[in-house]
Amino acid sequence: MYAIHRRGGTWELRESVSTPAGPRSRTLASFRTLTPDVIERARERSARQVSVAAVRRAAVRAGAPVAASDADRAAAELLAALAHGRAPRASLRSLLADALDGAARQAPSDSARAAAGWVAASARERGEALRDLLLLADRLPPPRPRPAQAFPRIASGHA
Repeated sequence: MYAIHRRGGTWELRESVSTPAGPRSRTLASFRTLTPDVIERARERSARQVSVAAVRRAAVRAGAPVAASDADRAAAELLAALAHGRAPRASLRSLLADALDGAARQAPSDSARAAAGWVAASARERGEALRDLLLLADRLPPPRPRPAQAFPRIASGHA
């Protein structure tokens, strides 16, 4: 299974099949963003058994937009709420910590912690923040020219 980009911003999940007249390619599903429904439709139409992970890998490999999983979306929303000072009640925090404790523990980097508030931000919010940063950069004074440093000439002589 593989994905290809079509005109108009659409994508297709396709598979190659061998026929008496030679190899042929057939479309299993068309999409703009790969969602669980599109994956299921492609798997149903496929002549072979294909895993959900294989379909997602094919789309990512081709550069197609892939919708976040429900768990990723919920985690992003929770991180955004935490960044704005809205934490779940203590009993839910305890249950979340217990459920996530079995996952591989790797301390996030400082940059990942700083970006946590932006995980669930929309493209518009990110764009506005970038625009504000660019406007700020335009307002910064230009760097002062530094005087050129003169180094003594190294004269090579006969040894």
